[in-house]
Amino acid sequence: MEEMEEELKCPVCGSFYREPIILPCSHNLCQACARNILVQTPESESPQSRRASGSGVSDYDYLDLDKMSLYSEADSGYGSYGGFASAPTTPCQKSPNGVRVFPPAMPPPATHLSPALAPVPRNSCITCPQCHRSLILDDRGLRGFPKNRVLEGVIDRYQQSKAAALKCQLCEKAPKEATVMCEQCDVFYCDPCRLRCHPPRGPLAKHRLVPPAQGRVSRRLSPRKVSTCTDHELENHSMYCVQCKMPVCYQCLEEGKHSSHEVKALGAMWKLHKSQLSQALNGLSDRAKEAKEFLVQLRNMVQQIQENSVEFEACLVAQCDALIDALNRRKAQLLARVNKEHEHKLKVVRDQISHCTVKLRQTTGLMEYCLEVIKENDPSGFLQISDALIRRVHLTEDQWGKGTLTPRMTTDFDLSLDNSPLLQSIHQLDFVQMKASSPVPATPILQLEECCTHNNSATLSWKQPPLSTVPAEGYILELDDGNGGQFREVYVGKETMCTVDGLHFNSTYNARIKAFNKTGVSQYSKTLVLQTSEDTDSEEQTLPFPVPSERLPLRRMSPFSSTLNLQPSFPGRSYFDFRPSPHQLSLHSSLQSLNAPVAWFAFDPGSAHSDIIFSNDNLTVTCSSYDDRVVLGKTGFSKGVHYWELTVDRYDNHPDPAFGVARIDVMKDVMLGKDDKAWAMYVDNNRSWFMHNNSHTNRTEGGITKGATIGVLLDLNRKTLTFFINDEQQGPIAFENVEGLFFPAVSLNRNVQVTLHTGLPVPDFYSSRASIA
Repeated sequence: MEEMEEELKCPVCGSFYREPIILPCSHNLCQACARNILVQTPESESPQSRRASGSGVSDYDYLDLDKMSLYSEADSGYGSYGGFASAPTTPCQKSPNGVRVFPPAMPPPATHLSPALAPVPRNSCITCPQCHRSLILDDRGLRGFPKNRVLEGVIDRYQQSKAAALKCQLCEKAPKEATVMCEQCDVFYCDPCRLRCHPPRGPLAKHRLVPPAQGRVSRRLSPRKVSTCTDHELENHSMYCVQCKMPVCYQCLEEGKHSSHEVKALGAMWKLHKSQLSQALNGLSDRAKEAKEFLVQLRNMVQQIQENSVEFEACLVAQCDALIDALNRRKAQLLARVNKEHEHKLKVVRDQISHCTVKLRQTTGLMEYCLEVIKENDPSGFLQISDALIRRVHLTEDQWGKGTLTPRMTTDFDLSLDNSPLLQSIHQLDFVQMKASSPVPATPILQLEECCTHNNSATLSWKQPPLSTVPAEGYILELDDGNGGQFREVYVGKETMCTVDGLHFNSTYNARIKAFNKTGVSQYSKTLVLQTSEDTDSEEQTLPFPVPSERLPLRRMSPFSSTLNLQPSFPGRSYFDFRPSPHQLSLHSSLQSLNAPVAWFAFDPGSAHSDIIFSNDNLTVTCSSYDDRVVLGKTGFSKGVHYWELTVDRYDNHPDPAFGVARIDVMKDVMLGKDDKAWAMYVDNNRSWFMHNNSHTNRTEGGITKGATIGVLLDLNRKTLTFFINDEQQGPIAFENVEGLFFPAVSLNRNVQVTLHTGLPVPDFYSSRASIA
């Protein structure tokens, strides 16, 4: 209701419409606001004065021509034209709603008449503040526009619904809360105003005073006001002129203004236009629904973008950290080489210093000895040793020959680090560089937290690596035969989730996935080992947190959680059966023979409407609302024959619950069978009907009471759905040619409580009938 409030406000004053009138452009104005924005055309420039003076065509001639055309087409009494370019240049203002309005060129003369009855200046024009279409008023002035009584009624109801408490209508300042309403005066009074203005004596003593709430109801139920003709105020509208598209009275028909026009009964046209408006609203409702779904999609995109951004950032940081780690490792290696060279240079220089030090010491000792020998005065003794000393001196001198006094090692390091290619690569590092060079898609990653097994079905989910930029056109899911045999394709397509039904109980299957595009196929993912239920009385099995292993054996893991149900948690999921191909006929035929085991399941709280109340380990359901709400079973069926029953624990006030099957995305807030995603039988205490896509068929006598048993038989081999009440077939076969994945479904309200019974064999009489067939 609050979203409708802007439709109920005048574009000029911004308040709720008061005595609204309808302009020919279909927009509305308050009568007082319409008078306030009138603009008077100068007498000398009016179309009439132009015609009287016989002057040439002016800016206003087209106004008159357009007015004449309107008189001839609709005889409406007022004209219109497309623009107001030659109108007096009155400054524009903006209303509280932001719409440009034209104030009057001069203040209206003081008058004691109401705005509708006050005289309107000659040659007055009014411009619609919403579409800016200008209109010339005739002699009737604003009385020539019809009053919008429907809009008045809507505003009254809206204001009544918004009012927290009814206020006194006679309080002068702050209105007090009303305590009574006079039905004859149609006025709400507080106690002081009632004693002062409506004393219980004289003629007022016969008036009936009622509580305000009752008065509000009686006011709503009072007969609606009958609209009167704008040309003949004493006559009510009785017919509808099809050409003029307006209601008229019988005098309008007799006087000839509408005599040549097609007219129809007012009531018939009222119903016809209501029907047309309802049909138009259906289309608008569909657009609004699509807009809401689109907004949900956009909000989901925001969430997905945020999640992908976090994942992508994490991968990017990991890759950059890996580059940094590799650079640090290389840095350590290079530093080790520098240290090694440093130690080598120091060793060579130190060895040379040590060698030169020893040699210099020897040379210095020889020199000192020779000097002492030269000091001897004994010639014969000197000559005895002089030759030997001369030879030693020359030998020692030769030892200090070329290269002896040259450093064996330079102080410069003979290493030069060429980092320019790496710096260039770092500077050029971009997301384009991160694209895989191979055109083959990357290997898919199994999402173990979304994979599960349930009874003899398995659901697998996978995705592409986050930084993979090579698109995959599809995926190939392969499964072995449960006995360690060869892998066979069970699904090929674009989806990233697949549920495989009809597997052997108490069997181990190996699954793997690969991606493909036009160039080729990727490598296989890691092999996932799936363990189906050991017996028919098993809970849903789900994978725990993934472990880093080349093969992931579910069987050897800790006991599975039975609280997670993935079937209703992924609205985008698709369910598939085995693809018929020559490479898998043996597997497909062996799986089709598994119809004998029965399935045990309960209702699914995850996909049910929030008003559904669960008990008895999710086997018993009821509802907190008086409206019908839908709840699904946990297990979906796509092949075989399945039978389950529901007992009625409580049945009050003769409601009509519905039982049947539905798709995973069935509407949850309407009766089962209202949309095309459900096939159901709804039944009351006397009879039943079959319903699909809101189509009701095969009314059958015989209803339900407390303690009754409803049986549902889904035969996907024969593609039929049949219903039973108290072990007797209810009507003929309800639906035929049912194919796909179906979930048991029930819709009920707070007057009904039912309990689900599963794991039941197919009724004997149906089994014998099927064997004969």
